[in-house]
Amino acid sequence: MISRRKFLQNNSTIALGAFLLPTMDFGNDYIKNPGLQLYSVRKEMLEAPIPTLQKLSAMGIKQLESASSNKGHYYGLTPQEIRNIAKDLGMTVRSGHVQLDKNWAKTLEEAAAAGQEYIIVSSLPSEGQTIDNYKKVAEQFNDAGVEAKKLGLRFGYHNHDFEFEKENDTVLYDILLEETEPTFVCMELDLGWVVATGNDPLAYFKKYPGRFPLWHLKDMDLKKKISTEFGKGGLNIKSMFANATQSGLRYFFIEQEEYSVNAFESIQYDLNFLKSI
Repeated sequence: MISRRKFLQNNSTIALGAFLLPTMDFGNDYIKNPGLQLYSVRKEMLEAPIPTLQKLSAMGIKQLESASSNKGHYYGLTPQEIRNIAKDLGMTVRSGHVQLDKNWAKTLEEAAAAGQEYIIVSSLPSEGQTIDNYKKVAEQFNDAGVEAKKLGLRFGYHNHDFEFEKENDTVLYDILLEETEPTFVCMELDLGWVVATGNDPLAYFKKYPGRFPLWHLKDMDLKKKISTEFGKGGLNIKSMFANATQSGLRYFFIEQEEYSVNAFESIQYDLNFLKSI
């Protein structure tokens, strides 16, 4: 009798190929289709979400990723409201950062109502920098991915820096990649945190092709370990896009956590940089 895990593994290659088909024809249009993680304008979204979205649209942002706030996942707007507002402005809510907790069923329903394609967990559901805990988390992610798929959503995980710690010479982040099923679990790779830990995103694209359909495009000041505007830090952005197909990239979201002046000026700087390459 075939185990559930073996059954999923046998079917994951076929299903993953289906997910990657649209990517192969995306060509050089990545940079013309910029996205933004709304945490970049967290203060502005909490104070005035609609004017903020209007301004982002005028700047050329096309794709949006929400983040949890003290006003919910959509900054005080309902899922339907942010979906409709974004559509009227020529944008799409593609993804959202959430927690895998007791409210998971409601979170899934909200994401579906917002019209999202992806739902991304942005922290581990249980603590412990051990291989055993990461294997446990991987199983939770597999189950969550099955539930998400029932509502037409792709489940994923967003890394920070701590996942690249090691136990017995094993990188803990690699446990998540090895133990999760590609059919149900994808990865949103935060490129800034990868280079901040001394790792190379391109090595991950090569080792796990197609597993990273979403990026947080974030340049990092490698000395201060904080985000900086594009071209000022340690991330070779041009090289990232040159290898986007191997990554499996569908959408990227600019994430600007710190600013030289203010959020909008930093985002505009980033957009201008992308146009220059």
